[in-house]
Amino acid sequence: MSVRVLYTGALIVLGLGYMFAALYLFGSHSGRDGKPTTLSVQDIVIAYSGSKEGTRLETALRGPMAGMLPVTETGQILGWVQRGADEAEYEKDIRPILDRRCLACHDGSNPHLPNLDGHENLMEVVVMDTGADVFTLVRVSHIHLFGLTFIFFIAGLIFSHAYVRPVWFKCAVVATPFVCIALDVSSWYFTKLFNPMAWVVLLSGAFMGLSFAFMWVVAMYQLWFGAVPGPVAEREADLRSIG
Repeated sequence: MSVRVLYTGALIVLGLGYMFAALYLFGSHSGRDGKPTTLSVQDIVIAYSGSKEGTRLETALRGPMAGMLPVTETGQILGWVQRGADEAEYEKDIRPILDRRCLACHDGSNPHLPNLDGHENLMEVVVMDTGADVFTLVRVSHIHLFGLTFIFFIAGLIFSHAYVRPVWFKCAVVATPFVCIALDVSSWYFTKLFNPMAWVVLLSGAFMGLSFAFMWVVAMYQLWFGAVPGPVAEREADLRSIG
């Protein structure tokens, strides 16, 4: 019973963590193509390869940062960028908006977020959007590789006690997320060179989620609700008779 409680607690926390990770991923990537309610292949292309239709600031305001400002203020900033990002207009009209809406996070204190404090700093994001830079991808890659490996090791270890046949299918379910992790992370870099690789990012993430969901549901069901499988019951009976 103590092992059941341990495994159940781990599955519940991992399930919640995976759900919030999926919500964060959707919120940070969706809308880059101008359609905020969906996560598309084009969103992934823009995230990793950039948008050839605007600057980094414009891409952010149309995508992950779209909900941070009222529509009128977003339009005012976009118009300023398209007119040439004049410094005098910045001081008069744009800086007050950024001070009020953006500098709580983008004040330069976090090295992983663009610094929007001052015209000179802002001009660094008023350049053509080329997507995530290689250093950022390297930083995020090692976090994902270590973190996801731990998650799927724990989930796979618990699932390995479940009765699933045929055995090759059970092994495939356990192996799938690790293959998908490698494909997902490597495809971030390849997408910068060849945009259709964004499909690999999308599909590997989908299969990763499906394998996690399958392991979670099967393990949780067999922990608390499933009857002892016939072959297992027969094996236990044989062992008792021998004993």
